[in-house]
Amino acid sequence: MSERLDDLNDRREAALHAGSERAVKRQHDKGKMLARERIDYFLDDGSFHELDMLVRHRAHESGIEERPYTDGVITGWGTVDGRKVFVFSQDFTVFGGALGEVFAEKLHKVMDLATSVGAPMIGLNDGAGARIQEGVVSLDGYGGIFWRNVQASGVIPQISVILGPCAGGAVYSPAMTDFIFMVREKSHMFITGPDVVRTVTGEEVTLEELGGAGSHATKSGVASFVCDDEKQVLDEVKVLLSYLPSNNLESAPVVDPQDDADRSCPELNDLMPDSPNLPYDMRTVIEVVLDNGEFLEYHDSWAQNIVCGYGRLNGRSVGVVGNQPMRFAGVLDMMASEKAARFVRTCDAFNIPLITFVDVPGFLPGVDQEHGGIIRHGAKLLYAYCEATVPRIQVITRKAYGGAYVVMDSKSVGSDLSLAWPSAELAVMGPQGAVEILHRRELEQSADPAARREELVDEYMEKFANPYVAAERGYVDDVIDPADTRIRLIAGLEMLTTKHEELPRRKHGNVPL
Repeated sequence: MSERLDDLNDRREAALHAGSERAVKRQHDKGKMLARERIDYFLDDGSFHELDMLVRHRAHESGIEERPYTDGVITGWGTVDGRKVFVFSQDFTVFGGALGEVFAEKLHKVMDLATSVGAPMIGLNDGAGARIQEGVVSLDGYGGIFWRNVQASGVIPQISVILGPCAGGAVYSPAMTDFIFMVREKSHMFITGPDVVRTVTGEEVTLEELGGAGSHATKSGVASFVCDDEKQVLDEVKVLLSYLPSNNLESAPVVDPQDDADRSCPELNDLMPDSPNLPYDMRTVIEVVLDNGEFLEYHDSWAQNIVCGYGRLNGRSVGVVGNQPMRFAGVLDMMASEKAARFVRTCDAFNIPLITFVDVPGFLPGVDQEHGGIIRHGAKLLYAYCEATVPRIQVITRKAYGGAYVVMDSKSVGSDLSLAWPSAELAVMGPQGAVEILHRRELEQSADPAARREELVDEYMEKFANPYVAAERGYVDDVIDPADTRIRLIAGLEMLTTKHEELPRRKHGNVPL
């Protein structure tokens, strides 16, 4: 037996050092961690249980003579803050992290396990795409991964961490997961690289400009979170996991609250500018209200006219959506609608209550918006709210105009509670536009159109620029002192903890994609 144990230990040692010394040095010289170093840093000490350590490729006719153990990816399970997670980590030091038949089978196995036991699936991506030598077998392996991404969608949290190249067909698995993390200057995602772009279109573009973290965080909206280095990004994944349940059958996590549930927020009374045309930072409202001011913002550099992210109220995880008056006055446009819709659906899938802060003057007008599909994109957000069955509370801080007010989780689309500050303005449109439409003939015939317009605007503001008409009809449940916002939200969430809705029997709805 001792000889056999020695043989086993030799094989395990070979698997632990599957990459060549040269490949390991190159990885470290780039400032990148090795696949196992990433797992060791991410998981709780000593918690990792590896699967398929001793597998090797069997593509004997491919021309690849080397047959290193692990085949370029490390898979298994462990814990993060004591909670079970599954993980795979692509190993760039073995075949450049390229995917072949056995590599894909390892991913299929760990993904199936994660889904069957109901635990998050974390993918650490750093690979060169399909293994060309294995041809269509590699492509079939990708198909199996994509299929499993969809089966697990809305069942377990799926998180993709891009720590190097991710190109071609390989990008579509991360794209179908719930969150994508990237590292500045180190992560790259693209369908076709700069050389192909140059050949086909004649465009000159660098790797970073085409598919770097900066581009995907600000322009494409592909990257949910971006950090400066690998350790920071892995720490951020741990923070995100702390807000998420392990699967769709569990409630969102509750922690021992470190902030007083009865804490008043008097600073909110002084936040609102005197003029409705002046901006304020909705992030300030959100951070003042949440426990300890802790807010993990989602897509913080993309579609900045709407703010989305995770926080806690009295220890309970909540998802927060808020129009941002600091950017384009908080209007809804194509990108903001899509960003918020994705966020709302993710929260709903994983039983995370939604808090919506409303200060929206409408949808962004313009030919580009109409031709780009603002109707379709705006409908995504409307659909997401109408579909959501988690506890939902709306807080109207200032402007709530037209269809955009309805879309932002109004009572009419199923919000459980609607609260308004005294500064709330609920109307079909802003006063200037309304006066021009309602009193056009009178203004044309007036001796002093400017003065009369100002009078009519003041009348409109007095009649509609307040929450009381809506409160009289029950469209707003209560008008509250802004200082009481946190207290009222916590009380509302406590009441809604037992909320239950029966969904209609159907295969699935048809989201206006």
